Amino acid sequence: MPENNDSLINNEEHRKKNRIAQWVFDTLPVLNRFHLWLKDVKAESIRGEHIEEDSFLGISLCRSLVMSAAVTALGTRLFGRFGEGAGQDKMTINQVKKDADAISAYAMSEGLWHLSRTLPENHAILISIGEGLLPKAGETPDMGANPLLGYGRIYARPQVARFLEVRVNRLINDPQYSWNNFYQEVQEEGITIWGSAVDTLENTNRFAMGADTGPITVFHIFDQPLMLTIPYEGYIGSLLLPHEVVDQAEDQSILINVNTPREKVVEAIKHTYKDIKNDHIHVWTLRGKTREKRIGSLWQEWEKLGVHVVNDGDLLSTGKQAFTSSGTYAPTFSVGDWKDDQGNTHVFIVDGYAASAEAVQGATLSAMLDVDCSLIMFSPRFKLSHEKEKLLMRLDPAAPDFEEKLTALLAERMDVTPDMIEEFRVLIKEAALAGFPLGKKAFHVNDLFPKKFWDGTALIGYMLDDPYTGESGVQQLSDNTFRVSVRLVTPKGINRYDIDLEMRDEAREFKKIFNPLLDRFVAGEDYHERPVKKSDSGRIRNELQTLISQALEYSDTDDKIKVKFSLLDDLTMPAKKKEDIREILHWFRQHHPIWFRWLEIED
Repeated sequence: MPENNDSLINNEEHRKKNRIAQWVFDTLPVLNRFHLWLKDVKAESIRGEHIEEDSFLGISLCRSLVMSAAVTALGTRLFGRFGEGAGQDKMTINQVKKDADAISAYAMSEGLWHLSRTLPENHAILISIGEGLLPKAGETPDMGANPLLGYGRIYARPQVARFLEVRVNRLINDPQYSWNNFYQEVQEEGITIWGSAVDTLENTNRFAMGADTGPITVFHIFDQPLMLTIPYEGYIGSLLLPHEVVDQAEDQSILINVNTPREKVVEAIKHTYKDIKNDHIHVWTLRGKTREKRIGSLWQEWEKLGVHVVNDGDLLSTGKQAFTSSGTYAPTFSVGDWKDDQGNTHVFIVDGYAASAEAVQGATLSAMLDVDCSLIMFSPRFKLSHEKEKLLMRLDPAAPDFEEKLTALLAERMDVTPDMIEEFRVLIKEAALAGFPLGKKAFHVNDLFPKKFWDGTALIGYMLDDPYTGESGVQQLSDNTFRVSVRLVTPKGINRYDIDLEMRDEAREFKKIFNPLLDRFVAGEDYHERPVKKSDSGRIRNELQTLISQALEYSDTDDKIKVKFSLLDDLTMPAKKKEDIREILHWFRQHHPIWFRWLEIED
């Protein structure tokens, strides 16, 4: 006998309650930390099935990471000073960006810390690479690093974290202690490290300027650490193509990678898609005057071939407008072929370069989406064209003819000085010390993993609408309830989630939850009268590592961290804020010396 409407409604309500109850059980540490009620969660499989169950993380931890991405996107959108940089001077814009990065990095870090208590007891999450150390287009070096989750941050049970922290610090500071030494000790101890690549707020400039689309939080986690050994951020050239194009070219004994002349790439695309027209090949690449020295010749190479080089405002297959000022990660979802209403074949590819964390994320996402991504190292300086950048980063800085070869590369664009030669010598050494394969003409992301074969999970939380996937940004459902969209990607498929979250507290109190303690104290909250908890020690340590990682010095022999305010210029952190934080740290060190025995302050 068919069910009546009341039965169907009751069954749906019953399924909803069970669904919410299971998600609350799996994600409670994150929900409790951010004072949130889970009102509903809806999952949709875009490709593949049961990918939560199949993830190497296990279903419960997988959902906790989905929730962390959702909460980071929500907190940043609400409290990250969205749009407050519009029409402001450069220094104000820079501070808005730093504040937004601080909220996003802090939220993700707190989510990871709380969910790490549910990790298997011999497991740890290690941040292998993150974005925020390097000034981007339109910024100058004296603007300093942005708040970030970068290399060396460990999330694990206390005993595991202590074991790893000593060895990671040694890996960073002791040139005699190699990656192989580190990895062998970790394996002998029976510890499993899950590496990660993080950009808690991609498209920070668009966020600060109040753009309609673009800002996302991105967290990739892998079943092994990346073979990177020091905090590093630079640039990496990349070419992303449908895998079928590269496979078919290989069958014809043709090598297609980031170094291949683009005319040959077009030939390979036309060999794969027999009826495609040149102007139906769509090439997404970063644009803008600041990139002209580096990849202006690449734009010209594509344009001479009659292909469509994507510009700001061009319509995508989702019906939304592209942007090319930033954001090299999200276009990876668009790589592939489709047919228009007239039956014509189109292909979308991505070319150019990205910041190192974005490049690693894009390359690992590509592997999960069956997209071919080949890579080549670029320098952090925008002084040479991409053709010479790849030659520059393959030079041996210890070779006797280094100066001669470098001068030959640089002389066409600039007068070469001894200081410039030394600068590039250091830049190449840093990339080599970090573990990037500089000796290869091109490499794949597999070269960065110790086992070469790896498994991974990508999580993307959408703060604003995304033109490449069509996902919606944070939506307000009522005064205190919001919907956040998150994508989960594994090699087995893609899930999307709509997660409805309700604030437990009033908006004013809720804002405090997403603000670091140090920022709250600087803003006027009275830390003298506030009850101090032992957990404040860990929170403040975490905040210092996130907000001013470049000003911290780690001891080789004990667990101490020295805060060196002299390493922070006024553009990185205003003088008044520096003095306030110095005073706050001194107060905690004086009044709670046991809990803060790890803290040293440079006077």
